[in-house]
Amino acid sequence: MREKFGREVVLEKPKDRSFGHFATPIAFSLAKELRQSPMKIAEELASSFDNHEIFTSVESVKGYLNFRLSENFLSEYAGWALDNQDEFGKQEKSEKILLEFVSANPTGPLHIGHARGAVYGDTLYRLAKHLGYDITAEYYVNDAGNQIDLLGLSIALYARENIFKEDVEYPESYYRGEYLEGLAKGAIQKFGKEIFNDESRYKELALWAKDGVMEIVVESLANLNIHFDTFVNESSLYNDWDRVMDKMDANDKNAIYKKDDKIWIASEAKGDDNDRVVVREDGRPTYLAGDIVYHNQKFEHGYDHYINIWGADHHGYIPRVNAAVEYLGYDSNKLETLLSQMVSLLKDGEPYKMSKRAGNVILMSDIVDEIGPDALRYIFASKKSDTALEFDLSEFKKQDSSNPIFYIQYAHARIKTIISKSDLSEDEIMSASLKNLDENADSLMFDALLLPEIIDDAFASRQVQKLPDYLKALAASLHKFYYDCRIIGTEDEAKLLKLFMLVGLSLRTGLSLMGITAKDYMTKEED
Repeated sequence: MREKFGREVVLEKPKDRSFGHFATPIAFSLAKELRQSPMKIAEELASSFDNHEIFTSVESVKGYLNFRLSENFLSEYAGWALDNQDEFGKQEKSEKILLEFVSANPTGPLHIGHARGAVYGDTLYRLAKHLGYDITAEYYVNDAGNQIDLLGLSIALYARENIFKEDVEYPESYYRGEYLEGLAKGAIQKFGKEIFNDESRYKELALWAKDGVMEIVVESLANLNIHFDTFVNESSLYNDWDRVMDKMDANDKNAIYKKDDKIWIASEAKGDDNDRVVVREDGRPTYLAGDIVYHNQKFEHGYDHYINIWGADHHGYIPRVNAAVEYLGYDSNKLETLLSQMVSLLKDGEPYKMSKRAGNVILMSDIVDEIGPDALRYIFASKKSDTALEFDLSEFKKQDSSNPIFYIQYAHARIKTIISKSDLSEDEIMSASLKNLDENADSLMFDALLLPEIIDDAFASRQVQKLPDYLKALAASLHKFYYDCRIIGTEDEAKLLKLFMLVGLSLRTGLSLMGITAKDYMTKEED
């Protein structure tokens, strides 16, 4: 309605559907500018919608504009959606986006904290794809630095103790877990057992092993229906450090300076708490230097927008990276960093116990094995990513309405079941008119047609929880309608089944955008 009002208009959905399908408080925001009362402005605006084919009525109510969509518009839109199911909710956005998420160190399997950022990022990716954005999902492989050296040491110690039965002394920090066994046995075949007793070769061992760890990571993500378009290795970036440092210096002579035999970036001048070291006394670039090179590479690829999804512990890292982006000559407003908070797990009300095979973390794969990928994806998509999350695994194993993902899946299965019980053919159902529905059916049709708006809003606001919230509410409306209204054998059977098909389309499409496949048949435990 930008054309009508000359500005973006906020449309709200009244809780009481008798007020209409949408309402806007635009008259209140115009009151000061026009020096008129909101009621008068709303009345004048309402009168300008006379004979508008989309709306049955546009009314002024206490300064609000209330819109009621026409029966013709709703029924035609519903018919189009069912005839063009693959296009439902799609748009043609032109923006090119690079989305980086997960990016866990290739030193061990993904833990449950990684899963939250993974699901959040992949859901954003799916929403953007559906909306027509040219979006690339990228994984930054942190395969340089102390954590990689520690991987080689950890494999060697594991092999010496568990395979060769030696007495070993473990340092304070090292990696542990069952995954080390496969790496150790593979290393024996690749290098021979001598490598485990030669500390000078631990780096070689680690660089070989990190590829094996990445295979474990990629497989775990695939089991959660998450895939990446590109991978970038941190180790490949440092050869470009001198050029990137010169680039910052050329753009701003105050960007880089030397102090105490270290090289610093003047990030405090760009909003950071302090300046940061980018090259140590011994000439080795820091982890921040790798991130600077990586972000320079990103911007040199010429995307319109860049999104990072990081763990909450990286909050303080944001201003220093933004500072580097500015010194590199780019607009840091094009870089958006979203944070993913930690997760607390319960089982039957008690803290979830870490498995012995996992070492000192809760493995993502363990939770997927226990409750399934659909439940896990739903859990992590259903809450704002930047808020703490605690959930009880036992709640998501129940096969009843208390389990929200089961509740939504059961709504889709219920639709399939009731259609299968009808003697009407699909052509007879599809040819039925969706006009002259009663108020409850009209409300259900409107709810089902809201999905495109939800998709757009969920991505634009970066609040993917709006999608599962919508699906749960739509499933509730479907279940209530099913219990309140007889369908099979009635005069309106065809049109009501067509309405159910529309609801099924919205549920199926929404679940797909969450990386979940809708189910056609399910059984329910007695409540």
